[in-house]
Amino acid sequence: MSSTQLNGMIIKSIGGFYYVEAADAVYECKARGSFRKKGIKPVVGDKVLISEQQSGYCAIDEVLERRNSIVRPPLANIDTLVVVVSTCSPQPNTLIIDKMTAAAVIKGIEPVIVLSKSDLSSPDELLEVYRKAGIRAIEFSSVDGRGSSEILSLLPGKITALTGNSGVGKSSLLNTLFPELSLDTGDISKKLGRGRHTTRSVELYKLHGGYVADTPGFSTLDIERYELIEKEKLPEAFPEFEEFLGLCRFTSCSHTCEKGCAVIEAVEQGKIAPSRFESYKAMYDEVKDLKKWQQPKDAV
Repeated sequence: MSSTQLNGMIIKSIGGFYYVEAADAVYECKARGSFRKKGIKPVVGDKVLISEQQSGYCAIDEVLERRNSIVRPPLANIDTLVVVVSTCSPQPNTLIIDKMTAAAVIKGIEPVIVLSKSDLSSPDELLEVYRKAGIRAIEFSSVDGRGSSEILSLLPGKITALTGNSGVGKSSLLNTLFPELSLDTGDISKKLGRGRHTTRSVELYKLHGGYVADTPGFSTLDIERYELIEKEKLPEAFPEFEEFLGLCRFTSCSHTCEKGCAVIEAVEQGKIAPSRFESYKAMYDEVKDLKKWQQPKDAV
């Protein structure tokens, strides 16, 4: 590699080293010390400029502007967030689902719900809820492969992140789509470089004309640390609210309990799913009293 800079993308980060795909090769790089001083930390998915140093190692010289990023797990420039939800075992938690889809929408990431284990329990109710909300929802089963072609159609030319509670069937999903991976269901794939007790890292894999990030599974408690959304922006994170915003009796309407609220009327008329409205109110309650200086740095 010459001393000239190359454009690349971080596809893996572990132990202070960054693996950057550039010019049809992968380079092991370190980040310049100046990043730490500026409070910048490169993450997987970042577009970067790299160069070879006199000492022989490669350095990340610049992190280019991000289109978006998520904090847990750290990942940048995502096109699609696939939220894998099991129809049973574990039972779906709509608040968790809605927190993830809301964070995606507000960051300009397309959320997609994949309802796994649909051969064990009907996904129809959840399919209706999210399709009514304007969020793409796909029925999937690893037993008969239903939904596989629709999920594959999401991938070409995109960076796609798969996320979901531990045990929802992400490994089974990837096994069905890409049998060559041979993932151990119920455990983290050794082929992907992570064991049950290793670091919660993320890696991008080149699959089906795009990049896929299989993010570590999380517990229900983990979602309590998910990115908060400012109360002023929160209605924008629910696509089905859009046509009713601005129609309320009061311009300061929080869309939680006020008389003359167009959103509440839409819920009563069956135009907005009650579970989605309950999630909105729960998320609003979490942030309604927070001042700017009290909010975590990752609030959006």
